[in-house]
Amino acid sequence: MKFRFQRKYLALPYILFFVFFVITPIVLILYYAFTDKATGQISLNNFVKFFSDSTNVNVLVISLVYGLINTALCLLIGYPIAYFLADRKINKSAVLVTLFIMPMWINFVIRTGATRDLLNWMGISGGTYPELATIIGLVYNYLPFTILPLYTTMLKMDRSQIDAGKDLGANPVQNFFKVIIPLTMPGIVSASTMVFMPTISSYVISDILSEYNVVLFGSYIDLYFNQSDWNFGSFMAMIMLILILFSVLLTRKFSKEEGGKESIW
Repeated sequence: MKFRFQRKYLALPYILFFVFFVITPIVLILYYAFTDKATGQISLNNFVKFFSDSTNVNVLVISLVYGLINTALCLLIGYPIAYFLADRKINKSAVLVTLFIMPMWINFVIRTGATRDLLNWMGISGGTYPELATIIGLVYNYLPFTILPLYTTMLKMDRSQIDAGKDLGANPVQNFFKVIIPLTMPGIVSASTMVFMPTISSYVISDILSEYNVVLFGSYIDLYFNQSDWNFGSFMAMIMLILILFSVLLTRKFSKEEGGKESIW
């Protein structure tokens, strides 16, 4: 029988990648999360261990707080910048956008180390102000992840609706909250997701900038994996997967709205 090439065979490399590097790791995480380290039997010991120790819960709560603070600050700083960049009357080329994403071309660890040295020179060392140094580092590293989705959404924004709001008597504040914010809500949700979840799982920034005084959830997972406690580390990683799942579902909801399947009004 003669072999006939079909276009669907082009999907084979992606299917193999998905199976080996997405499905298999998730299955392993779920397996270790619900098995006992000593016996290898199915067990809920990791669940009990996590929620019975206040330290574990506190680290998760602190990480969520840092995630919320970082997301809020990135939106407050990145929203006006993205709005400025999306205004074709002011920014007629992509040069300014490139300037904001250029730091992303530098290695992540090198950027963080340079930020630490700069903060030490300014008197904001991790040993003295660990929380402030960590927040500054988080905002610096994740601000481009806020600007880009907002910028992309604002480019497609129907500015005639903004003009219509002005013509109908809305003042700048009313126009901003009742017209511009709803139009850019998909970008806000996308930017929030891209900042909030990586902040919780981050550990390089907090470890380097706070000099190990600030421990985020990602640091805790890394600690247990380095101690070869795959079971408890996997359970904590599973919690991260659940949070990521909720964020993906939320992002998909607003992506549908952006595509016109639902109204943002």
